[in-house]
Amino acid sequence: MSISHAADSIGLKERPRYEVKIIEEDDWMKGAQESFHPVEVTEGLWVVPKWITPPDIQAMNIILNPGLAFGIGDHPTTKLCLLLLHDRIKGGEYILDYGTGTGILAIAALKFGAAFAVGVDIDSQAIASASKNATLNNIRPDKLQLHLIASQTSSSCRDDWPSRVVEGENAFEIDKVTHKDKYDVVIANIFLNPMLNLADQIIFSAKPGAIIGLSGILSEQVQNFYKNIHYS
Repeated sequence: MSISHAADSIGLKERPRYEVKIIEEDDWMKGAQESFHPVEVTEGLWVVPKWITPPDIQAMNIILNPGLAFGIGDHPTTKLCLLLLHDRIKGGEYILDYGTGTGILAIAALKFGAAFAVGVDIDSQAIASASKNATLNNIRPDKLQLHLIASQTSSSCRDDWPSRVVEGENAFEIDKVTHKDKYDVVIANIFLNPMLNLADQIIFSAKPGAIIGLSGILSEQVQNFYKNIHYS
């Protein structure tokens, strides 16, 4: 079922071949950590795993412990979003990050000078990861607010939610936690289908003249994206 949902989310017409193996969690985590390396996004900006010494201690270093969440800085879509934020944030902005994952984009925006950020995700593990990464980067809870929005298929455990999380009742009430204020920058690094479902909410969350960054669309999906999205 998971493979089927993943394939549908990126528009695959055929189910990919796969093999299931059971391995020890410690071995999996160790292997995952060994694959993570410091990433230089642009000159003077690095994303560095928690367990590695930054290559340039004078640079702006975003320290991450990704856990099970998406977003460690080496994926092209994440890099593009980081470059956009690095280029456009001048100081004092309010940021909304849909599908925050590890929290990398919201944390980066605050380090670039944004005044306040909100991160939203439907995955409790992502929210837990983002909260821990905010602490690693000395981001105070009054600067970054994280919202766990439980979808209809979510089995998130409320007891695991970090203290900086603000509850949302379900995915259809996301506007109650994101539309209290309008945002200077709204960024969404997610798959095409959820992006289309959230299009109206993303646009409505933005101030007039705001920057909206959308990433995660495959090249073969671009035409379908423009066909389905409507601007108000």
